Amino acid sequence: MIDSLLIKNVQMVLPEGIREGDLLVRDGKIVEIAPSINASVECEINEKGLTLMPGVIDSHVHFRDPGVTHKESIYSGARAAASGGVTTFFDMPNTIPSTITAEAMAEKKQIASETSLINYNFYIGATSDNLDVLNTVENVAAIKIFVGSSTGDMLVDDQAVLESIFANGSKLIAIHSEDEGIIQENVEKYSGSTDVSDHERIRSPEAAIKATKRLCELADRYKRRLQILHLTTQEETEFLRELKSPFVTTEACVQHFLLHGEGLYDRLGTFAQINPPLREDSRHAEAIWAGLMDSTIGMVVTDHAPHLVEEKKQPFGKAPSGMPGVETSLSLMLNLVNQGKCSLEQVVQWMCHGPAATYNVEKRGSLRVGNWADLTLVDMNASRRIESGKLNTKSNWSAFDGWNVQGLPLMTFVNGQLVYREGDFFESVKGQEVRLT
Repeated sequence: MIDSLLIKNVQMVLPEGIREGDLLVRDGKIVEIAPSINASVECEINEKGLTLMPGVIDSHVHFRDPGVTHKESIYSGARAAASGGVTTFFDMPNTIPSTITAEAMAEKKQIASETSLINYNFYIGATSDNLDVLNTVENVAAIKIFVGSSTGDMLVDDQAVLESIFANGSKLIAIHSEDEGIIQENVEKYSGSTDVSDHERIRSPEAAIKATKRLCELADRYKRRLQILHLTTQEETEFLRELKSPFVTTEACVQHFLLHGEGLYDRLGTFAQINPPLREDSRHAEAIWAGLMDSTIGMVVTDHAPHLVEEKKQPFGKAPSGMPGVETSLSLMLNLVNQGKCSLEQVVQWMCHGPAATYNVEKRGSLRVGNWADLTLVDMNASRRIESGKLNTKSNWSAFDGWNVQGLPLMTFVNGQLVYREGDFFESVKGQEVRLT
């Protein structure tokens, strides 16, 4: 255990802007930030030229634990996350068994307490008949509703059930927003197709915008906080920009604004197959990026949903949907900073401040005195090539295979403890359950 830590002579991304200086940690929390700090500490890091930012909060991952741990586990997913500068994850409920009971939630939290290198919390999944669980289970990230079927047995698209969930309780509701009726019509239309590009035609922009409008109406009517997950369309982005609802927030996934364009599915095949889909028409990616830049979209996440290479190599119709991303997302975003497409402060807003604010994360997500010392030390000048087969996730592949990125996380601290440094993991200390206020 590191009782005290001093990081000196770094560029710090503070809430008020970028400043040069030092940061002091004692007993896991930030106790001082100043231009220069002299203190007796157990561990001192003094490597001028590096940048210190809050640890990334990836509020949308699927670590497959319990039940599908050949694809990923909380242990392996957390290690991959730590190597990518992520210090907190929120995991989705479509595991085996589904996280739809208090007992299942307790089991996942127990697994995480024993195996996760980084901090954690979990979503409780909605069904047509577990409203009592949704409203009584304690300290969860949000209620997850699959309005459009994706995986598992948690489809909820009946209007009466949705209204009952929105009308009762106060927890944040997080939505997979695709209209099930349109999807099923398109499934029939493209029945038997072996063309993976039909995946985005089945899960069309019309399915997305119809569901999003429907759910935003419920949020406004019942004055219930709603998070629209993994936004994929120009139509939804423009609708939310005009709506300006105080009850509705949203997120974008890295892949939905970086992977697009004609020939996308020809290049990646079923490795590009995710729900909701990547879209070849670049107008959608351009709209999502514009939505991030003007704060219509409040955060960047991964929807890390790993499958093994041999599973993804199956033909369309048999290959599962989903892709990994938790260990490459920060580098991809820092690369955009180096390309002049956004600022470092914006990346920290989207990946740290934004998730902390939306989910009411207690004392995390920013470099402030009194906050837990969840820290990522990055080298904005270092470069790497993303290579499938050389990753920490169990799936060990990336849709960004072959991409060169500049801007790398070098060290990751969780609650003041060093858990990752330049390829090495330090596993004697585990993460904590994140408290949500």
